[in-house]
Amino acid sequence: MDEVKDLDLSEEDTIETIVKKMEKMGGFQGRYFSEAAAILEEMINSKEVLKFLSFPACIISTGLRGVIKEMVKRKWFDVVITTCGTLDHDIARSFEKYVKGDFFSDDVELHKKDIHRLGNVFIPKKSYGLIIEKKMKEWLPEIYKTKKELSTYEFCWEIGKRLNESSILFWCEKNKIPMLVPGITDGAVGYQLWEFWQERKDFKIDLLKDEQLLSDLVWSAKKSGALIIGGGISKHHVIWWNQFKGGLDYVVYITTAVEWDGSLSGAQTKEAISWGKVKERSKNVTLYSDVTIVLPFLFYYILKRLES
Repeated sequence: MDEVKDLDLSEEDTIETIVKKMEKMGGFQGRYFSEAAAILEEMINSKEVLKFLSFPACIISTGLRGVIKEMVKRKWFDVVITTCGTLDHDIARSFEKYVKGDFFSDDVELHKKDIHRLGNVFIPKKSYGLIIEKKMKEWLPEIYKTKKELSTYEFCWEIGKRLNESSILFWCEKNKIPMLVPGITDGAVGYQLWEFWQERKDFKIDLLKDEQLLSDLVWSAKKSGALIIGGGISKHHVIWWNQFKGGLDYVVYITTAVEWDGSLSGAQTKEAISWGKVKERSKNVTLYSDVTIVLPFLFYYILKRLES
C-alpha cells in the first residue's frame, strides 16, 4: 500500500514536477488528475494507437475552444466526435463575439435584450443564430455545386475551408482529421441543412458513410484510446465502436455528472468494461472535474512532456 505523501512545493517546481508529485498525494481528484495526465501522455505519444477525442458543444462557447483547437492543430487525435453545437459555436465565434456573463442573471431581462445565456456565457442573438444563418445560406449553395451527398466529416471539412485559423473546423480540414457529428440535425447548422433540403431533395448528409469510416478505422487499429469529455451521443459513439475491437486500451473520462441516476454522462470507465467497450486491462481513469479548469493544465503538461 502506497503512503499518502504531503505536497512539497517550491519555487523550482514546474507543471511537470507538480503533476508528478500529485500522483502521491493519495486523496480525491488530485490523484486522478495525475493519472489522467500520465495516461494521455502515453496514449498521445504512441504511434500505434488510434486516438479519439469527444466533447460536448457547450465548452466551445468558452475559451477552452482554443485548447481544443491546439490539440487538433498539433494532430494529437485522429478522430473527433462531437455534437452539432460545436459547429454552431465554432462558426459563430469565427465572426462574432461572445461575452462573459453570470449564472445568476435575470433570464427574462436577457431574453428581452436578445441575449442568450449558456451557463455564465452571454451570447447576443446576432452572434449566434443570425450569423450562422447568414453564413450557411452563403456556403450551402457553394457546397451543393460541387457535392450533393456528403458524410458529416466531409461536410465539416467543407465548413473548415471557409473559416480562419482560430477555428477547430479549419484545423480538422487542414490536417484531414475527420470530425463526425452523429446528431447533425440537433443545432443551428443542422436546421439550415434541413431548410436547404426543402428545395433540393437530392442534397443528402450520409450518416452511414460516417459509420463506415469508423468501422474501417476501428477494425484496422492495433490499439485505441480516447479522451472523452462529458457524455451524450459523442461519448457513446466512441465507446460503442471500440467494443468491436475488444474495447479501448487507453481512456480518460472528464465529467461532473454522477452515476447513480444511470446516465451515460456519469457512467465511469469501469461500467464500460462490463460492456466490453473498455478493456479489462486498459489504462483508464474517471476524473470528476469541470473541464474548463483541468484541461488547460493537462494540455500544457502534455505539451511540455512532448517537447522534452
